[in-house]
Amino acid sequence: VLVERVTVPTPDALKQLAYDLKAKAPDVALVLGAAVDGKPHLAVLLPDALTQGKGLHAGNVVKQLAKHIRGGGGGQPFFATAGGSDVSGLDAALAEGRALLGT
Repeated sequence: VLVERVTVPTPDALKQLAYDLKAKAPDVALVLGAAVDGKPHLAVLLPDALTQGKGLHAGNVVKQLAKHIRGGGGGQPFFATAGGSDVSGLDAALAEGRALLGT
C-alpha cells in the first residue's frame, strides 16, 4: 500500500505515475495526491485482491476522498481519479485513503 503526496506537472502525469508504479509492483494499492497549478488531484489504483477479493471500487473510494478537496471524480473498479478546488484538503484526503486501505 502506497499513499503519498507527489509532485507532477499535469493531471495526466499523475495518472501515468500510478500506472508506472503498478507496472513495477502489480499488487500495489495506492492513493496519490498532487497539487497542479493550485488545484488538487487524486488518483486511486487498486489491485485485483481488493477489487475482487474485498469488493472495493476505486471510483467509490476516490469519490469519498474527493469530498476533502471539494471535488468529484470517478472511474473504473481498479483505477479512478478526482479533481477539486481546495488544495488544503489534500492531506486529509490522503489520511482517509490510508485509513481505507488499512495502513
